[in-house]
Amino acid sequence: MTNSAPPRKSSDKPWRTEGAPEEQPKPPPGGRRVRGGWWSLILAALVVFLIALLVLSLYNKGDEPTISYTEFSKQVDAGNVSKIYAKGDAIQGQLRKGRDKPQGDGTYTKFRTERPTFADDRLWEHLTENDVTVTAEPVVRQRSLLANLLIALAPMVLLVAVWVFIARRMRSGFGGAGGMLGRKAPPRPVELEPGQERTTFDDVAGIDEVAGELSDVVDFLKNPDAYRRMGAKMPRGVLLAGPPGTGKTLLARAVAGEAGVPFFSASASEFIEMIVGVGASRVRELFAEARKVAPSIIFIDEIDTIGRARGGGSAMGGHDEREQTLNQILTEMDGFSGSEGVIVLAATNRADILDPALTRPGRFDRIVNVSPPDRGGREAILAIHTREIPLAGDVDLAQVARTTPGMTGAELANLANEAALLAVKRGQDRVTRSDLSEALEKVQLGAERSLVMPEEERRRTAYHESGHALLGMLQPGADPVRKITIVPRGRALGVTLSTPDADRYAYTEEYLRGRVIGALGGMAAEHVVYDMITTGSENDLEQVTNIVRGMVGRWGMSERVGRMSALPGDAQQAYGLSAAPQTLDSIDDEMRRVVDECYEEACRKLRDHRGQLDALARALLENETLDEADAYRIAGITRPAKDTET
Repeated sequence: MTNSAPPRKSSDKPWRTEGAPEEQPKPPPGGRRVRGGWWSLILAALVVFLIALLVLSLYNKGDEPTISYTEFSKQVDAGNVSKIYAKGDAIQGQLRKGRDKPQGDGTYTKFRTERPTFADDRLWEHLTENDVTVTAEPVVRQRSLLANLLIALAPMVLLVAVWVFIARRMRSGFGGAGGMLGRKAPPRPVELEPGQERTTFDDVAGIDEVAGELSDVVDFLKNPDAYRRMGAKMPRGVLLAGPPGTGKTLLARAVAGEAGVPFFSASASEFIEMIVGVGASRVRELFAEARKVAPSIIFIDEIDTIGRARGGGSAMGGHDEREQTLNQILTEMDGFSGSEGVIVLAATNRADILDPALTRPGRFDRIVNVSPPDRGGREAILAIHTREIPLAGDVDLAQVARTTPGMTGAELANLANEAALLAVKRGQDRVTRSDLSEALEKVQLGAERSLVMPEEERRRTAYHESGHALLGMLQPGADPVRKITIVPRGRALGVTLSTPDADRYAYTEEYLRGRVIGALGGMAAEHVVYDMITTGSENDLEQVTNIVRGMVGRWGMSERVGRMSALPGDAQQAYGLSAAPQTLDSIDDEMRRVVDECYEEACRKLRDHRGQLDALARALLENETLDEADAYRIAGITRPAKDTET
């Protein structure tokens, strides 16, 4: 079974349909006007044909002058005539040298003349004496009447083609300039391909609580009469909000497939065109098509493209194309159009910037947050995405799920695919545990680079990564170290991978300080061993800054700043300073204090455990990569007991 969207069968429609009954095209509105237009077309074509024929006839005469017979005789006697053609008394000829035209406007070489019937000038003898060739073909060629007729038909054919094109656009209901400048004809829904199965909740895993919230929509679409008898109204819209890759689109398709109703899906950006008003027109068409086959579901992906809060700096007045499209969606969902039985699902990863009119009751009544799956959900998602992948006996999906906290369904699908690709490259017939492990490293850490480093820089990198790993092992409550490597991956010269045994949803100050100390371990190790630091800590410092800024400015973990959120999210910061300058100065001082304390503690711990640091560095230089068990054994530290999820 495939979860991909059905192919778009017509390039004219800005949405896709699934499970909708096939409709026969209806006769175009205003058919009499179209038939009456044929008479106008015939009359216009006839006028164009006559004008073209007249013009061709005028230009068919050519520019050969008609000269007097006396002049012709003089030219023959002078030996300037090369050849002639005679038909009756009419003579056509060509001169050897050009002569001035009788009217005085240029010269001529070809000419026409008429021999008088009373002439008795022994013309043949003169022609023979002066070597004049008498040809059997006309010297001056002219197009025949048939050729003129055919050429005159060309503009008429072009006129008919243009008229038919415009007539078809008008029959589709889009006459005028709007139809010619990008508005697209409303298509008829298409049936799902025969034998193709629809997506259901069986294809969705890891977000059971979200599927439970959407089961009300499914039940209403299956049994609408029961709700109407009770006087209950189903929400007009359901907004699926969550990070990218969490399965919002798949959920919407599963709702439609579970209920067995037609499903119309479109991206919000497909409604926007350069011509103002086209987006609103497309929204009307989409809702009209959905109402024809109601009950049905409309799904609009990335609705924040057109649903941003109005009145911002990006808008250019109330007639902006994006705002008109949004206004039309609001009107359709508000019930003025009678959208009975049509439920709108929308997806976004920026629910905080949507217009309040869009999320009020009566439009998107429900906002369902789709979060990354927990450990059990990740295991179920991996089971779905490996259904068609042959797995070796040593593969433990539960262990893979335990080492992938925070990964979304799309990332897990990519992980399974990367493992399968790796198995094919190795010529295997099954995906092994090693394939999944290396695929996870590639997804999380980046692909390996064939970079040859100088020995001294390689040694410094080994101490840098050993500092991260050793502090991660020593710090109470820190995430366990999974792997250490000095093989260059992505932009990093080395990587230390630490992930928790169980998913975390709230963090203590002690845990966050431990993460800061661990992140500063690389710089601290370089300082302790070499008494110098390098640029290799750039990413570590960015991570430290983000954590400490949240601790001090957002999560109330500073006595000096207090229990307040002085640095709200980026969406609110765009309107200026979020706190007084004195508060911002206090936050800056507290951040420096926390980072300095953590750095001093990191250096102290590494000095106290210098032997373990050297042992890890030597092992890395020999093996390049250490897994979890080897790292703890070489450091002489007992691996903490694994957390259990409740």
